[in-house]
Amino acid sequence: MDGPAADLRGMTPMSPVGRLAATVDRLSREVRAAQAEAEGRALIELAKGILVARLGCGPAQAARQLAELAEQSQVTPLEFAVDVINQAARDRVSEVTDAFLAATAAVRDADTADGPDGPDGGEAGAGSAAVRLRAAESGALAAGDTQSVADALLEQALRPLGAVAVAIWAAGYDGSLTLAGSAGFSAAEASRWRYVPPDVTTVARCGLTERAGQWITSLAETGLPSVGRHQYPDGGRVAVPAGTGGRIHGVLEIAWPAPLAPQPPQVVRQVEALAELCAHTLESYVPSQAAGQEPRVVPDAVELMDLADGLYDPALVLVPHLDADGHLADFRIQHVNKSFLDPAGRPRAVVGGALLLEAYPMAAGESELFQNVERVYATGEPFRARRLNLTALVDQVPLSAVADISVSRHGNAVLLIWRIEDETARLASLLQHAQRLGRIGGFEENLLTGEITWNGQLFDLYGRPQSSTPVPLERLAAHAHPDDAVAIGRFLRTLLHHRRSASAAFRLQRPDGVTRHVRVVAEPVLDTDDRLLVVRGAYQDISAQHWTEVALAATRDQLAHTEQQAIERARLTLQLQHAIMPPAQTPLKVPDLQVAVRYRPAETEQLVGGDWYDAVMLPNGLVLLCVGDVAGHGIEAATSMVVLRNALRGLAVTGAGPGQLLSWLNIVVHHLTGGVTATAVCGLYDPARRTLRWARAGHLPPVLVRDAQAGPLPLVKGMLLGAVAEASYEEAEVQLAAEDTLLMYTDGLIERRDRSVEESLAQLLSTARPAPSTLDQHLDRLLTYSRSDTDDDTCLVGIRVG
Repeated sequence: MDGPAADLRGMTPMSPVGRLAATVDRLSREVRAAQAEAEGRALIELAKGILVARLGCGPAQAARQLAELAEQSQVTPLEFAVDVINQAARDRVSEVTDAFLAATAAVRDADTADGPDGPDGGEAGAGSAAVRLRAAESGALAAGDTQSVADALLEQALRPLGAVAVAIWAAGYDGSLTLAGSAGFSAAEASRWRYVPPDVTTVARCGLTERAGQWITSLAETGLPSVGRHQYPDGGRVAVPAGTGGRIHGVLEIAWPAPLAPQPPQVVRQVEALAELCAHTLESYVPSQAAGQEPRVVPDAVELMDLADGLYDPALVLVPHLDADGHLADFRIQHVNKSFLDPAGRPRAVVGGALLLEAYPMAAGESELFQNVERVYATGEPFRARRLNLTALVDQVPLSAVADISVSRHGNAVLLIWRIEDETARLASLLQHAQRLGRIGGFEENLLTGEITWNGQLFDLYGRPQSSTPVPLERLAAHAHPDDAVAIGRFLRTLLHHRRSASAAFRLQRPDGVTRHVRVVAEPVLDTDDRLLVVRGAYQDISAQHWTEVALAATRDQLAHTEQQAIERARLTLQLQHAIMPPAQTPLKVPDLQVAVRYRPAETEQLVGGDWYDAVMLPNGLVLLCVGDVAGHGIEAATSMVVLRNALRGLAVTGAGPGQLLSWLNIVVHHLTGGVTATAVCGLYDPARRTLRWARAGHLPPVLVRDAQAGPLPLVKGMLLGAVAEASYEEAEVQLAAEDTLLMYTDGLIERRDRSVEESLAQLLSTARPAPSTLDQHLDRLLTYSRSDTDDDTCLVGIRVG
């Protein structure tokens, strides 16, 4: 009998275990095929999206365009889709894809039976190789854990190069290595190599320390231990560091079944790119816990475990715990330090390894402690809470139990610290600190037994060692200044005889010769028969307070004396100023001319200044009009003002013009007033001609009000009085008409801290334009609406032609 039946009759019947193994193998192939088909569909959909964006068409048209272009290029739609993705991305994977195409071509040309090349390296085309590499990237990015990433890398990218196994190692802070995922190695081998201590030299550790990685021709030649050594003893190995942004997260290790020949640069770049892809996975790597195994240590948690063990406060090291969908569900308590005290009184072994919400279910309640831990893990921003009630953690603690909470993130782990506060110990500590800061020492004296108890502060106050015998109350006078014996006797009689609370202040003379001012306060304790049993009290060192009171008393006396001197000085200054410059002056009577003056002293007595004015009829029939301002305040400025005013009056009798008068006045200021400076404006009015000749020395020019218009007179040159030994001053003459008003003033009328002189002068002109019926009303209006804010003296001289 020929055909399949004969073949079946010649076959050895399969055992149940063999049939089960064959079924598992078939199902595995179907799963891999379905996964590859799904990844292919994802790549095609991505390429269609790129065409939609580039061509501006709809999805259906993009699908037709993709099929037509693939048919024209004589490639499959999947291969053409990968080509479209590579051209659009131009990323690291695209570069590696190009290198992989060249490497695959080299593998196909040099396909030999004993090389490390994959079994399908020469059969598959370049397009198929590009598809596998891009599919490997897609599978790695879509993988739910590091184990799935390892499976995707081996099946999609490494088997075409002849590799048979891959291991992804996570690097710990202490130099340890944890097997995060593997493919191609037996389950027993992977379980045996799940953790490598820091000081063990392996292939992966050599790759971790060398940036270019470790490329080993044959594992047997090096003698280095590594995962799968018994499975592939003579095979080649590659270990490349997996890092991003300058930080190494682990190692990608690849195994070949036979010795590995030197690889072209394209293959090297491909392996480095795959290692970088693994680094992105290791950034968020959280080890799982198999049944019956100890929980693996998160690399970032190793540093925190050492840090937590060095803390005196209770601390927990937490790592994220994900649910089946990969979402954060809880935090596992990775480590409990030696100082940890559970609020519920449970042993450390019970808390360690448990989930946070399982150990402390109340943490998700009103305190929002769990939500704050989540926020710290998500944002990296630390959280602090003072005096958190511990019923927020467990509800079996007293209401008075509180703790200070600190939460901070370090890498992929969270450090939770709490300091449980004992209310009794806290109050005792507060009392002790209060006694220390207040320099208070307490005592208790049993009058029946003679036993005396002092605390440490009281021994320090007395200047005696704590091993010495305390001083009884009846011997208090022997340790005090003799002059205080009466006060101490009154204190003891009130306390011991009248049995009432008492206090006294005395000078304590210590054995070291130091005298301290002390206040003692005590109260009696009586029994049921009204007998005196115990006296309790305290001593307080009030030396600092005593000397402060002495210093304050002396300072008060000095301040009172200084204040009286200042008042007297200000009074004398005002008397001098008012004697020379009365606030109101008898009007000057000149035919067809109104003359008025105003003087407004400073609002603050300390600002009494040197402003002055003068309006006087000279022997030659001219009217001298002037205002001036001596720099500074106080009696010096007032006396200098008197000198200038009287000097100008005397010089004006000579009949000289205003420019000459200011030149002579400058000599007086420079040589005869002790180096003061001043400004002034001086004018001589001729009533017959109605003309004003004037000059200025650094002063603001007069203001002319005519026909409801106001403006300053044209400026003439003239420097500050007293600045130089000799100076000349220009003169100007202005013709006045009937109803004209001329104003001379000092800067106290317009000066403001927040405005320039030009702005202040503009405000004065707007106020001066409306001319009231009388000159006195005009000057009063200017003083009333003055916006000056310097509180300085103000002098104002005005004339109005009749």
